[in-house]
Amino acid sequence: MTILGFTWYYVLTFLAVLSVLIYVHEFGHYWVARRNGVRVEVFSIGFGPEILGRTDRSGTRWKICAVPLGGYVKMFGEYFPSGDDPGEERPLTPEEQAVSFTHKRLGQRAAIVAAGPIANFLFAIFVFTAVFSIHGNPIPLAVVGEVVAGTPAAEVGVRPGDKILAVESETVTKFEDVRRIIGVHAGVPVRLRILRDGAEITIVATPRPPANVDAAAGGVRVGRIGIKPDPAHIAYERQNPFVALWMGAERTVSLTGQILSYLGELILGRQDSRDLGGPLRIAQMSGEVAQDGGLSSLLLFTAVLSINLGLINLFPIPMLDGGHLLFYAAEAVRGRPLSPRTQEYGFRFGLALVLLLTVFATWNDLVNLKVIEFLRQLIT
Repeated sequence: MTILGFTWYYVLTFLAVLSVLIYVHEFGHYWVARRNGVRVEVFSIGFGPEILGRTDRSGTRWKICAVPLGGYVKMFGEYFPSGDDPGEERPLTPEEQAVSFTHKRLGQRAAIVAAGPIANFLFAIFVFTAVFSIHGNPIPLAVVGEVVAGTPAAEVGVRPGDKILAVESETVTKFEDVRRIIGVHAGVPVRLRILRDGAEITIVATPRPPANVDAAAGGVRVGRIGIKPDPAHIAYERQNPFVALWMGAERTVSLTGQILSYLGELILGRQDSRDLGGPLRIAQMSGEVAQDGGLSSLLLFTAVLSINLGLINLFPIPMLDGGHLLFYAAEAVRGRPLSPRTQEYGFRFGLALVLLLTVFATWNDLVNLKVIEFLRQLIT
């Protein structure tokens, strides 16, 4: 691929996707703030020097800045802990207090903060709904893409590229049908009618339940033979808007649960932390999806990233929206806000933690993308 092609598919696609997600997130804050009478001074996509901007009739400065790796909404009266004595600040007039974020009720402030992540979840549902109703829901066909070593499928000679025509006496076209039928035959031999190189053959495999399922402990025995679908063989089923909306909401909830489950496994050490990706990995995946999967695949990928962004921002880490909500919860219990010094230490800890995670994820990206190996070869 040429440098120009790399720039288009990877950098520009990544920045376009990121900018959309940032806009959605920040617009959630902005919209709820305006509904609650808060004056918004700045709506920025990116950081650093302003490249392009305008000021609307309500006094909000909408701008695009030079470093497009984030964004923010600055509200009048919003407090950022700095260790300064609050008594040194100029008292606000009654008119200013009426449009000040800090002077709004606790519930209003919490709603404004929570609106950003909520907007990301709603955006994901909207994107899923649009893709499912206009282009169709992607359905993997009954074509083998990968055979896992040491599994029943590998033992009986199933190969990548095999098209499964029937399992037992039931004709199949979707991979989900194959998974469903095999799943209820744990420990029972099943006949697979397969099309390979233009000829039909029959293979018999005995599904086994996953090794981590303990039937004696109440686990459900679900049969598996160790095959995965071929991502190159996909069919699309268009749905009516109401079904698409339900599927979009269900997909958003399901992915949220999967992300939380993965993070829990990561914290418990059951997942390899080297799999944790950062901005470079996201840029790579954005470019690959845009290049190979087209617009619909890129939209679905954007929806998944939107869920990730919304969920991460709800983590109870100071500097993130979840950290603000944690402070508001403490304020609700105590009947008064935490002290400025406590908030300052919390934000410092949150900033250090976010930076540490960013550096760690970026290092993983550099290693997985073999950048470190390339640099070592240059100096040896």
